Amino acid sequence: MSSLPLHPAIVHLPLGLAFVMPLIVLGFTWALWTGRIGRRGWMAVVALQLLLVGAGVAAKTTGEREEDRVEPEVPGSALELHEERADQFVWAAAATLAVALLVLAVPRPAAARLVAAVTLTSAVVVTTAAIRVGHAGGQLVYVHNAGAAYATGQSRVRRSEATRLRPRGSEVLGRRGDARLVPRDERDDR
Repeated sequence: MSSLPLHPAIVHLPLGLAFVMPLIVLGFTWALWTGRIGRRGWMAVVALQLLLVGAGVAAKTTGEREEDRVEPEVPGSALELHEERADQFVWAAAATLAVALLVLAVPRPAAARLVAAVTLTSAVVVTTAAIRVGHAGGQLVYVHNAGAAYATGQSRVRRSEATRLRPRGSEVLGRRGDARLVPRDERDDR
């Protein structure tokens, strides 16, 4: 089995889907309002939202599984922030799924069209939650060096070293393309 984390590979599906869902819901809402589709056509929105919720739960589960390995590398507050935002994302996606299902359940077509518009608003909220959880995850990787938990041997740089080491001018890339990190106190910061 690979020592690479599964979480980063999984998270891109729900985050990407969260970005396109408002456009998809907008198109289907317009089609519903103009009579181009019936409520049965709305099932596509429900199916995609269900996929988003399922992928969000899978991403959250893999993140929780890998939390123990990353925890020594990153500040607990940053990890907790990412986890809280993941919870918000999954709950917002689930609430949007419930609203999308209501389009199929309400008896009057006029009410269904109104609920479709509410679904659109909810999809935008999910996109906002996706931006927030993605940003917190990016902070873990790019600011707090969470990837160090999966590095081996000489490629492993501890958090204390990562904050102390910075690339120096034109000497960043060596002959073979590997980065040379120079201690901050040896840098020429002009």
